[in-house]
Amino acid sequence: MQETRPGAGMDVPRFSGIATFMRLPHLPPERAEGVELGLVGVPFDLGTTNRPGARFGPRALREAASTLRRLNGATGVDPFALARAADLGDAPVNPADLADSLVRIEAFFDRLVTRGIVPLAAGGDHLVSLPILRALARRYGPLGMVHFDAHTDFYDRYFGGARFTHGTPFRRAVEEGVLDPRRVVQIGIRGTLYDGEDVAFARAAGVRIVPIEELVDEGREAIVAEARAVVGDGPVYVSFDIDALDPSQAPGTGTPEIGGIGVHDAQRMIRALDGLDLVGADLVEVSPPYDVGGLTAWTGANLLFELLCVLARAVARRRGDGAVTGAPTD
Repeated sequence: MQETRPGAGMDVPRFSGIATFMRLPHLPPERAEGVELGLVGVPFDLGTTNRPGARFGPRALREAASTLRRLNGATGVDPFALARAADLGDAPVNPADLADSLVRIEAFFDRLVTRGIVPLAAGGDHLVSLPILRALARRYGPLGMVHFDAHTDFYDRYFGGARFTHGTPFRRAVEEGVLDPRRVVQIGIRGTLYDGEDVAFARAAGVRIVPIEELVDEGREAIVAEARAVVGDGPVYVSFDIDALDPSQAPGTGTPEIGGIGVHDAQRMIRALDGLDLVGADLVEVSPPYDVGGLTAWTGANLLFELLCVLARAVARRRGDGAVTGAPTD
C-alpha cells in the first residue's frame, strides 16, 4: 500500500521538491489504493462571467500548500494520522468546451466517489461544484450544504441563455435534485445585486441565507449552530468561495465584494463544522493573476487545510475509529 503521509518538514525543506497539496504523494486515481481522502485540482474557469484566471488556482494553491505543516496548532488535529490522503492530480478539463469539461469533471469525481474516496477539490471557478455534487449525490442522494460566499450562485441564466456559469451552479443542483435546498445554508452573502431573482428563488426553495450583516450582528457561534441544525445528520458538502473573505485579505479573486468575512472567523467556522457527516468539500475562485504577493493563495491553502482536518475526522468516524470522539480542542 502506498505511503500517504507528507514528508517530514524537518528532513526535507518545505520549499523544495515538486509542489503537491500539503506535500502529499501524488498518486493517479488508478493507483490510489487505500486512499480515503483525495485532494484534487480543478483548473477550470469557463464559467466565469467577470474576471478570469481561476484556472490557475490549483497550481497556486499547491505551491502555497506545500509549505504547510502536519499538525493543526489550534485544534490538535493531525489529519494525516486520521485518514489516508493523497494528491490525486487535476480533474481533466477541455479549455475550449464548457459542456465537455463538466462531463469530464463529473466522470473523474464519480470514479473517486465510487471507490469510497472523499474529495477535497481546489478550483477553479464555482461552476466546478456542480459536477462534483452530481457525482456525490449518485452515491449519497440529495446533499445538504454549508456554503461560504459573497454570492448565492442561485441565478438562472446569464446574458439571456447561459445556464451554466459560476453564478448558477446551485440553481442547477437544486433543479436536478442533487441538493436538498431545505438543508442548505449560505453564509456571508453581500454586495450589489442584478435584480434579486437569485435570492428570491433560493429563499422560496427553503435555502437559509445568512447575509454578512446578520453574521456580524449574531456572531459566528450562533450562525454555525443554526447551520448545523439546518443540515442535520445527513450527508453534507462544504463549499468555500474565497470571495466570502474580505478582499483586503483575499484580493486574488474574480468577483470581490467589500465588507467580507475575516480569515480568523472563517477558520473558526470551518472548525465548528466538525462532527457533521461531511462527504466532500471544495475551495474555489482563487485567481492568481489578481493576487497580491501570493496572499490569496496562501490564505486559500490554509483554509484547505482546515477543511482537510474536519473531513479527516469525518472519515475516521465513519470508519469507526474509537479515537475520534467529541470535538477537537479549539
